[in-house]
Amino acid sequence: MDKVNLEKLLQNPAVAAAASLKETAWLNPGLRPFAQVREQLPVTWEQVEEARQRLERFAPYLSQVFPETAPAGGLIESPLKPIPNMEKLLRQQGALQGKWLLKMDSHLPVAGSIKARGGIHEVLKHSEDLALAAGLLHKGESYACLARPEFREFFSRYTVQVGSTGNLGLSIGIMSAQLGYHAVVHMSADAKQWKKDLLRAKGVTVVEYASDYGKAVEEGRRLSQQDPNSYFVDDENSLDLFLGYAVAGERLKKQMKEQNIPVDKTHPLFVYLPCGIGGAPGGVAFGLKMAFGENVHCFFTEPTHACCMLLGMATGLHDGISVGDVGIDGKTQADGLAVGRPSAFVGKVMEPMLSGVFTLSDSRLLPWMRALLQEEGIFIEPSACAAFGAVPHSGTLKEYVLAHGLEPFMANAAHLAWATGGSLVPSSVREEYLQAANSL
Repeated sequence: MDKVNLEKLLQNPAVAAAASLKETAWLNPGLRPFAQVREQLPVTWEQVEEARQRLERFAPYLSQVFPETAPAGGLIESPLKPIPNMEKLLRQQGALQGKWLLKMDSHLPVAGSIKARGGIHEVLKHSEDLALAAGLLHKGESYACLARPEFREFFSRYTVQVGSTGNLGLSIGIMSAQLGYHAVVHMSADAKQWKKDLLRAKGVTVVEYASDYGKAVEEGRRLSQQDPNSYFVDDENSLDLFLGYAVAGERLKKQMKEQNIPVDKTHPLFVYLPCGIGGAPGGVAFGLKMAFGENVHCFFTEPTHACCMLLGMATGLHDGISVGDVGIDGKTQADGLAVGRPSAFVGKVMEPMLSGVFTLSDSRLLPWMRALLQEEGIFIEPSACAAFGAVPHSGTLKEYVLAHGLEPFMANAAHLAWATGGSLVPSSVREEYLQAANSL
């Protein structure tokens, strides 16, 4: 980016604050009533419904090969839990009125992160397409047949590849290897060693890069394009990933109803989603808007050192700007969020429906991780703790509440922190995190 453009961009207060590594809040001036934009969006409710039905078709197979999914009938879903003790602590730190909940995608079966939603859906859709085209699979039959040896032999002729900082790689790699594919995960320097080790233990080929996420994706895409039997999962532009994430909206609506937590005009729902390139939080936010409309307010949360979505949204440039363009190094403890350039696809879909973006310092992640474990007995990885990232920006959030006429209803509000990963973290690594938190 040339000097003139950079100087102009830095006239934007949010961009200037982010470039100086300050914790920054950006409220979306382009936010519009969802009813006005719903029919103009490039993604439809019907497409989300197709994804939901596909996951149900695969449920008999998943319950066989991943027994941990059997209690839910083969559906990959996570608990929704009130966190009253953590709520008291967050209130002491300035959090606004309202009940705090934790959506525990940190404990999603199979891959232990939010990426289990979209990643597994995309691999299953690709597999369904291949098997139907080959005449191995027939519409209407139980997909439990996919566990038979002839299907593994069939899929072994094909390769699935992805570039990842970690959690998407786990999701794609574990599911692809289970089906029988040659699974290849291209991992950036930010990826944790335990994630590489786990993938290799599952029979996945891990290709390591000394550079960042963007390089891992670029190389993975290039190598995949050279092989006609290779399929590349494109985190930057994939509709199938996005749709898999979006299924979360109606499922959360069902969970809220089961727990007698209303969401309506007088009971607003605020959702805080940790954000890397934007695919997972964007898909979930889209599903939530489809489920709750005007009554849900979605915010992305990012590390100060990897705030690519804030830059993309605040400038309107989307993938036309990276953190490096404004002098940010992209280095963060939140490895799953260590992305320098946002998804153009997601940013454009979110333009009329995202309420805002908050950034937070890495120094907050480990203390929140420790507090959640101490107060609620729940472990989530540091990057997932970005879900509490609105708390330092309660002043700006209060401005949003006032601007949208929500102040009379805040005593009835629900605040949902979307925990994006953590259950697969080895005990030794958890202990290292806790020791680091205690040394702060």
